[in-house]
Amino acid sequence: MNATLIAVALSLISAGAYAAAAVAQSRLAGRTDPATGVLRLLGRGAWWSAVGLNAAGALLHVAALNFGPLTLVQPLGALTLVVAVPLGARAAGRRVGRVEWRGTALTLLGLGALLLTAGGSAPHETLSLPEALGVGAATMAVVAGLSRPGARPGLRHAAASGITSGVASALTQTLTVAVTDHSGGPLLSWRLLTVALLVSAFAMGGLLLSQTAYRGGLGAPLAVVTLANPVAAAAIGLALLGERLHGGPVSLVLALLGTAAAVRGVILLSRAQARNTELGDAPGEPAATSADPVPSRVVIGSPRHADTAPPAAGPLPAHASG
Repeated sequence: MNATLIAVALSLISAGAYAAAAVAQSRLAGRTDPATGVLRLLGRGAWWSAVGLNAAGALLHVAALNFGPLTLVQPLGALTLVVAVPLGARAAGRRVGRVEWRGTALTLLGLGALLLTAGGSAPHETLSLPEALGVGAATMAVVAGLSRPGARPGLRHAAASGITSGVASALTQTLTVAVTDHSGGPLLSWRLLTVALLVSAFAMGGLLLSQTAYRGGLGAPLAVVTLANPVAAAAIGLALLGERLHGGPVSLVLALLGTAAAVRGVILLSRAQARNTELGDAPGEPAATSADPVPSRVVIGSPRHADTAPPAAGPLPAHASG
């Protein structure tokens, strides 16, 4: 089978696993006190279920990176958001809305256009030790800046999560290509050990950052993670791994149009999911707070004055004067 088809198939299954993990993390975040520390999460079965789904997605992603370049595999990660839409709707007991379907269609069209311009050959180049250390240091500096206190912490943590996950993917590709290379080089070296440690640190950091980001809901943070991940990985692939987009000016225009469509689709999905999250936080509270007072005011007081005075305000002066 063609290496590109294998990479696409593995990426699709990986996106499904990541989507299920994101929904599980979002539900866990909604039931967890924001002050809860990491150690408390380690004692919850729901957390380990999300970790298992993320691990399955990561293993499939690693396998895909062994067959396809970063510029091909990483954009397919946006399908995580597309898959998360029906999964999140089903978990919330509702149907997928028209805006969500529009966002899904635009995202798929944009991804299709990007795939037409992405490189299709299996990866061969890897990061050197200085390049890996430089990428790791730059990533930690960016994450430290995004994690500082300030406005919109959820979206900033989501961006940091997407960046660390994208960098972990780029480092993972270096690791898998080096390990599967049959040129006779050593399987254990300082470069591979360093890259493996960086992959572990960034993968776990991305998972914890996304868990923090999902405290404000699933839609917008997942959209930011989805966009930041391929951007970070593709930047490394194009700048350091010698990857290129196929075609001339026509392909460049197609890639730009595809990017615009995918971004628009992700925005629509994020807005719809954020709105659904807000509506679903406490669906029964408005009805519960207004159900009892309305009948009591209609019976005891005049409907004309029910909203402006308590029911006992009128009778008291009458009893006092009598």
